Amino acid sequence: MAKLEPITILIVDDHAIVRHGLCALFTIQPDCLVVGEADSGENAVRLAAELVPDVVLMDLVMPGIDGVETTKLVKQISPRSHVIVLTSFHEDQHIFPALRAGALSYVLKDIDPGQLVETVRRAVHGESMIHPRVAARVVQELRVTERADSNPFAELSERELEVLRLIAGGLSNAEIAAKLIISEKTVKGHVSNILGKLHMLDRTKAAVFAWEKGLMRPD
Repeated sequence: MAKLEPITILIVDDHAIVRHGLCALFTIQPDCLVVGEADSGENAVRLAAELVPDVVLMDLVMPGIDGVETTKLVKQISPRSHVIVLTSFHEDQHIFPALRAGALSYVLKDIDPGQLVETVRRAVHGESMIHPRVAARVVQELRVTERADSNPFAELSERELEVLRLIAGGLSNAEIAAKLIISEKTVKGHVSNILGKLHMLDRTKAAVFAWEKGLMRPD
């Protein structure tokens, strides 16, 4: 009987202790083989092109190219590679951009080691694994999307809509704070909530979206 080829894995995380721990976990799995480690998005893209791994374990928050952009680039370079996001973050502004970028699975770093190994094994068959806390947000978002098809800003509060209009109008956080007579820290909180609810990576994309969807109109 022919021996099955091992699952090849590329580990991407800017923390050496995390990479080493994951490497140790998968080294003892008879059907897994760690073929590379990357401490940045740039290195991950290079190694993905060189190694074409079956699975990429992807951290999201890294210096330089973040995990979302890295996921997108990896999927472009090596479409056969399945990206599993392994992160500590479960907020909307991380979840949805990562899934849209092409991540197959999204799990948190508190996952049981055995479950992580099983997630990798399922990934090679195209089976997705989503952390329960993340899955709940995905389901909630699907329901919200159904209700908000006619209004893409349905989740935003009146204050958040006001802040978004000012962002789309080209105002900085400091200028928005002065105009609304609130602190700049409060503005930053509103901006973060807006990006999370709209599933945008940055304020520029949110501003463009506001214009595209008719929240802003030319004078």
